[in-house]
This record gives sequence, structure tokens and C-alpha cells, in this order.
Amino acid sequence: MAQEDTPQGDQEIKTLFGNHKLSHGGYGGLTFGMDKIDGTYAFHSGIRAAWMIGHSFGFGIVGSGFSNNLWEYPSEDEVFYSLSGGYGGFLFEPVFAPRFPIHLSFPIVLGAGGVANTKTYQYNHNDWDVFVEDEAFFLVAQPGVELEFNLFKFMRLGVGASYRMTTDIILDGKKKDLLNGFMGQCSLKFGKF
Repeated sequence: MAQEDTPQGDQEIKTLFGNHKLSHGGYGGLTFGMDKIDGTYAFHSGIRAAWMIGHSFGFGIVGSGFSNNLWEYPSEDEVFYSLSGGYGGFLFEPVFAPRFPIHLSFPIVLGAGGVANTKTYQYNHNDWDVFVEDEAFFLVAQPGVELEFNLFKFMRLGVGASYRMTTDIILDGKKKDLLNGFMGQCSLKFGKF
């Protein structure tokens, strides 16, 4: 049997995955957003942490909290209602053209959370009590799109929108889809991209 005279590299088995080196990185970030919940504006804030694979895909975890009726304050001896809650889960984030100064990312959140209908009694300027009237738990899916700016090698700013969809939320006197809707958001990420 004759042996072929070929370099060692040509004799390696070629595979679909693993023949080229992938870069790995990660980031931590802050998110802020605004939307309407139950007809009033709500503020969202959250955190993200993700492992970046090949500069173009992130996999991680997220957590976000929200509250509506932030700009309405009861006067003395008044009752004030608001919806507050949060959710968290897994983040899947494809990033297109990540090496360009301006590029697109498509964050997708899949997770679970809870919301509470709260009642606040304002007795005077420095004295109030907060009671949870009702609460509910839900599953959430939130696809989004962000226009990202590479401010520095270690820092990105994203501006975009997302659409939050939840399972039915059962709260007394509230619509079952009260958390479903569009949200404007921005993110600030720090890490190795």
C-alpha cells in the first residue's frame, strides 16, 4: 500500500463546528425603558449579563423591574394605586455587523415574572403605608431591536424598541393582557465584545 506524501493538516477530519477558533467575550449592562401599563406611563430598569460568542451572538440572563403611576402623588388622606413588578429570564442576542461603529442587535428575552396591584395610603408628607391588593405571575417573551453604537472597545450604547407578550394576567379589575405592548428602551453595556 502506497502512502501519500501530504502535510498533517490535510489529514485532519473536517467538521461543521470547531475547525476555526471562535472569540469569546462577555458584558454586563444596564437597561432603561418606558411604556404604558394600564393606561399610564411606566418606567423600567434592569440588568443584563451575557457571554458573547464570535462577536455576533450573546447568550445570558436578564432582570427587569417596572412601576407605573410614578408621576402621580396622592395628597394627604388620599389613596394611590399602582402596578409594580418584575421579570427575568434568558437572553438570546444576535448581533449583525458588530465590528462596525453602528450596528444592529436583536435581543430576545424568554422568562417569567410577577406583578402586584398596590394601594398606598398617604397620611402626610412623610407617612404612608403600602398594601398589596392583588398579585399574579406570568411567562414572558420580549423580542426587540436595538441600534448599537460602539462608543469605546469596552462600551456600547443601544437605543431601540421591543414588544412584550405575557401569558394571561389575572388581577381584579384589570385586563388579562395589561403588560402586552411596545416599549422604548436604551441599554449601556460594558465588557469584551
